[in-house]
Amino acid sequence: MPVMHFHVRWPDASETRCYSPSLVVRDFLVPGERYDLDDFLLRTREALGIASERVRAKYGFACSQAMDQLAEIEGIAARFGSTPDAKVTVIAFD
Repeated sequence: MPVMHFHVRWPDASETRCYSPSLVVRDFLVPGERYDLDDFLLRTREALGIASERVRAKYGFACSQAMDQLAEIEGIAARFGSTPDAKVTVIAFD
């Protein structure tokens, strides 16, 4: 499966390089777009869930690395839960 990474900028201007075991993330996120925090989380949960299931379909087991990445994203996002109008920018794919 083609692995990809997506880079995001959080509301505090910190950046994270995120992992996906599938290119499906391209169907949910667009480089250069700013997403409301909740919308970003919904899109990321869906994309990484689908990516993990694609691994399951091919190899017989879900992708724990995708789920670990989702947990990391959710942990970082929790820091901004009370930030009004929190936005996450997708910087790039690689």
